[in-house]
Amino acid sequence: MGGFPLMKDRTYPVVCVTGPMAAGKNLAAAIFEKMGWVSIDADIVAHQVLDIVKDQVVALHQEKAQALGLNLLSEDGRLNRKAIAQIVFSDKEALEKHEALLFPMIDTLLRDFIEKNKEKPVVINATVLYKVPLIHEMDAVFFIDAPRCLRLLRAMKRDKRSAKEILQRFSSQKNIFAKYKISNADTCRVWNISFPWILEYKIRRILKLWIRKKHYGLSPL
Repeated sequence: MGGFPLMKDRTYPVVCVTGPMAAGKNLAAAIFEKMGWVSIDADIVAHQVLDIVKDQVVALHQEKAQALGLNLLSEDGRLNRKAIAQIVFSDKEALEKHEALLFPMIDTLLRDFIEKNKEKPVVINATVLYKVPLIHEMDAVFFIDAPRCLRLLRAMKRDKRSAKEILQRFSSQKNIFAKYKISNADTCRVWNISFPWILEYKIRRILKLWIRKKHYGLSPL
């Protein structure tokens, strides 16, 4: 089971909240925060890293962007994240190179956050944490899921994008549950198919049993 081989002085657990697009992982992370956990969103960290390595990102994708007629920079000099997404989610090789550039720094920043909050239980909100070494040090993974058709409707309403664009993103996230199952952490699939309070009830119930099993010194939920 998960351990923290590099962070042995921790008293409290670190868990990952994950799942495919529009399944409800942000809602799940908010539920953990409501219970007193500190949370970090890996997507926000990724955006920070993008700004840090902006020049390298432009150099990496410039040729593909020109072929597609895309501008990688906006008029104010910022990265055009929508154009970046269009490239990486339609080209497996481009995605792999993009992740190889960003993920080592993302891993480092997430570790820094854990270290700064060593006296608190921590939840990492991340879709593809299985792609960075930190996944092997999680105590548990809460995999939030929902049927594909329901996720499609949620994503179209939330992101105001076409079904084609969203399904392209879905395709890039295939089989991620299996990838988390082979990590070094307890992994639990939690279905989010109804009201938010039902998801909260499920998470609280699972977490209560898990804390009792692991004997963590957390307050009763």
